[in-house]
Amino acid sequence: MKQSNLTRKQLAQTINEQLGISQRSAAELVDEVFSSLKQALLQEEPVKLVQFGTFTVRQKSPRMGRNPRTGETMEIARRSMISFKASKGLREKINT
Repeated sequence: MKQSNLTRKQLAQTINEQLGISQRSAAELVDEVFSSLKQALLQEEPVKLVQFGTFTVRQKSPRMGRNPRTGETMEIARRSMISFKASKGLREKINT
């Protein structure tokens, strides 16, 4: 059975229920957390969340690729990507 995605609204509802703060304040809290994560990653700083994992920005080198429609070879430009490495505890819980 496929689970639905966890949304910002659901996170805010959980915070509202667990901490008893207003729905609006919980939504603002969730937005502020994601804004802080986004700003750190845009500055290419790693984000470590203890007992969850680490987000890092990696640079991928340019490489040769192929256009699947035409078969033409082309260079794929250098780009940045976000990488996530789960903490040891989270990996163990997922694999049990």
